[in-house]
Amino acid sequence: MLEEVGMAGAGYAVTRYIYAAPDVSLPAGRCLSRWVGYVAASSDEASRRLGRRDIVVSFRGTVTGSEWVANMMSSLAPARFDPSDPRPDVKVESGFLSLYTSDDGTDRFTCGSCRNQLLSEVTRLLKKYKNEDVSITLAGHSMGSSLALLLGYDLAELGLNRDGRGNRVPVTVYSFAGPRVGNTGFKNRCDELGVKVLRVVNVNDPITKLPGIFLNENSRVLGGRLVPWSCECYAHIGVELALDFFKAGDPACVHDLEAYLGLLKCPKMTKVKKQGEDLFSKVTKYVRGQSLHAAWRWQMAAIQAGDLVQALGI
Repeated sequence: MLEEVGMAGAGYAVTRYIYAAPDVSLPAGRCLSRWVGYVAASSDEASRRLGRRDIVVSFRGTVTGSEWVANMMSSLAPARFDPSDPRPDVKVESGFLSLYTSDDGTDRFTCGSCRNQLLSEVTRLLKKYKNEDVSITLAGHSMGSSLALLLGYDLAELGLNRDGRGNRVPVTVYSFAGPRVGNTGFKNRCDELGVKVLRVVNVNDPITKLPGIFLNENSRVLGGRLVPWSCECYAHIGVELALDFFKAGDPACVHDLEAYLGLLKCPKMTKVKKQGEDLFSKVTKYVRGQSLHAAWRWQMAAIQAGDLVQALGI
């Protein structure tokens, strides 16, 4: 695939394509599984340059009607990824959970749910490179960032992010225009497990404010005390790199990936919500000068920014 888009020298090789479909019924019938992303691993040469073997999982944004329906299912549901410790307090948006865990046995491309495909392939690669230093970088745009975060949490919760020597493999999520995915219990657990997240958001992008317009991380405390419904409040995770752009002639650009990438190069419209770190100047150093094919610039930016987040220990 990388060769076909002119990226044969990217330093990564695709090892598996990933397919998924939410368990959502539409008037025209249930949507079959669709291609949602891929798993890739760094080459020997790229690994030597990075100082480790990097496993990348990249997800696209929303395309199908059933995916849009899943995006709007704002009810929370327990993730329960670890059967030995289901953690009922850790809840995620039911539509994203459905897309991640639903199994369409009638589709000729799939071998189980999106989750099973991903866990199987990442585990296989970790076993293959068990004697090397390894990192896991997850990237996505919009809905894809939700899948990336669910996978990052899943790997860490199950303890699958371990190398052959028992050391924890760092997991980094690089999100473009991502919505909230889970409640405060989900956020707290991701923080406990060390899942690192860098969120690139346009402050005018409504998708980044969903779900949880009213019940979110800003409304769970009242008068210095937790409100009774605090466990039902959605919460963003990680460090936010905020962009500020809006083009009146084309409102759709507020969620456009190309617009996000273009604004990463404009310091006047960018603000980093983290004290003590000049994160933007470091991120743009990685992003600037990237003369990549348009369809692949964000994936490569995500890979490099993931390296940055791990290096900073954010």
